[in-house]
Amino acid sequence: MRFDMNRLSGQERYKILASTIVPRPIAWITSISADGVRNAAPFSFFNMMGNTPPTVAIGLMPQDGRLKDTAANILATGEFVINLVDEQNAEAMNLTCIDAPANIDEIDLARLPVLPSETVAPPRIASAPVSMECRMLSSVVTGPLQTIVVGLVNMVHIRDEFVLDAERCYIDTPRLGLVARMHGSGGYLRSGDYFQIDRPTWKEYTEGKADRPKPSPV
Repeated sequence: MRFDMNRLSGQERYKILASTIVPRPIAWITSISADGVRNAAPFSFFNMMGNTPPTVAIGLMPQDGRLKDTAANILATGEFVINLVDEQNAEAMNLTCIDAPANIDEIDLARLPVLPSETVAPPRIASAPVSMECRMLSSVVTGPLQTIVVGLVNMVHIRDEFVLDAERCYIDTPRLGLVARMHGSGGYLRSGDYFQIDRPTWKEYTEGKADRPKPSPV
């Protein structure tokens, strides 16, 4: 089945992309407006884009014909914190999806404990397993009120129980228990079903020491 994206409506394109690009990590973003109102909201159009410098990207879509509060705050102040979401925070994260007026502090609404950040004004969520303090590096307008924000990660906070070896930067990733976004309204995925495939080297492959995959069915 072919889907010509140029002939589909915006909602239809969303269904195709959001149903197939999965699972997606969740950036639970805390930000502050130019007027000082705090905001917390989750975004699953998010990922790491590089390490030198440490870079992340977030896709920010409009809501009801206007910029979402998070997008407006980041574009106005250039600062935000990405908090990663584990299962114990999933319900609070979901509450911050609410279409609250711009003057509502979702941090208070969801009764989220917060801690001060060190390099940016927005606070970080204390119960999050990982928080990344970010400054906007650049932004790209990709459509009406649709923006990609590229952020520079200045500081990362990881709860002590998830750090295996701080000197070597070894993190116990499976224990983070992060949840990911799936397709459809309210669809999420736990990260417990884990498997590993070692990356081959060309030398191993040419010497027949690396596993060769079977031909994929068409």
